[in-house]
Amino acid sequence: MQLPGRVRRLEVQLEQGRAHGGGERLHGRVQLELSGAMRVRALEVCARGLASVHWLESHSIGLNIVYRDYTACQTFLYRRRQLIHDNGEATVLQAGKHEFPFTFQLPETLATSFEGKHGSVRYWVKAKLHRPWSTVKKAKKEFTVIEPIDINTPALLAPQAGAKEKLARAWYCNRGQVSVTAKIDRKGYTPGEVIPIFAEIDNCTSRAVVPKAAIIQTQIFIARGTKKQKKSVVTSITGDPIPAGKREVWHGRALKIPPVGPSILQCRIIQVEYSLKVCVDIPGTSKLLLELPLVIGTIPLHPFGSRTSSVSSQYSVNLDWLSTIPEQLEGEHLLLPAPPEYSAVVSSPEAEQSLAPPCRSELGDILEGPFFAYIQEFRFRPPPLYSEVDPNPVSDGIRPRCMTC
Repeated sequence: MQLPGRVRRLEVQLEQGRAHGGGERLHGRVQLELSGAMRVRALEVCARGLASVHWLESHSIGLNIVYRDYTACQTFLYRRRQLIHDNGEATVLQAGKHEFPFTFQLPETLATSFEGKHGSVRYWVKAKLHRPWSTVKKAKKEFTVIEPIDINTPALLAPQAGAKEKLARAWYCNRGQVSVTAKIDRKGYTPGEVIPIFAEIDNCTSRAVVPKAAIIQTQIFIARGTKKQKKSVVTSITGDPIPAGKREVWHGRALKIPPVGPSILQCRIIQVEYSLKVCVDIPGTSKLLLELPLVIGTIPLHPFGSRTSSVSSQYSVNLDWLSTIPEQLEGEHLLLPAPPEYSAVVSSPEAEQSLAPPCRSELGDILEGPFFAYIQEFRFRPPPLYSEVDPNPVSDGIRPRCMTC
């Protein structure tokens, strides 16, 4: 017999209000509120993670237009839990509020949540309430996954450089050549960092050219062996026009990365890639483009570098003198102050007893610049000052030794 109670509220709540990563545990609860006693056959909760791709392409066959459907899916997460088991007999729940906790173990490898033009990567938890002779009541809660990408790896710390040249032509006339060489200090960056661009642009044409630099995001969707791409400009800067026959040099021209999603490299049907493009607008002909690969990660660069992190954790540092370093990245040259004296950098004996490195909050904005060297403390005390007077003179009571004996 169906009891007269009704479902006032069915809701899925997650305990952690942050993004999740692979290998973590997902904790939550299903909240059920009834207006009266109700017979329930089963209550289940399911965690899903799915990448899906879909787009249409039209082809003309004679006078007809045929549309071809491209669809693909990849499952990253599928977990189910029975909160009220269906054992053949209905369970009677009394009026009021009921809570059913649940826990899911996320797989080690997941793809970052993503929403694109032709596809998406989504994660959610859905609760289903099964009642006799009634429709299934459902509730859904989405959550975000960010797969960590550590840029402190040799592949992402390697400098990136390239060179390209183009012959400018107009009406079959040779107007000269434009060449560009560019370099960045590493491949991996995180949002909010500044990319210093070192470049040389030679304009050997008879007209002025304009150099530009931009970060390009490329979304790649793959289905049925076919790729669909969508490119967009994340941020860009424009340099001054270069007159004919002149050369322009960028000494670490700054390009700041805005808040963007990280690269997606582990998904089979959706990929998100980034690149730094240095281009030169040449009047009367196509642009000269030079592309350097980028990876946008989630774990920022270690303040002391990956190789020296073990050393810096054993000795304290004195970085007070670095506070005078100007953070001028847009200028032509980056001028650094002279380093301090040897004895000024070495800590006192009391400071040497502390083996913990300084907190990031104590250093302020010193560690934000990508170029600055973080000077570590010397392990040994400085040598004594030079003196003309022998600090250990020979006593008069000692007979000097004959060197010929």
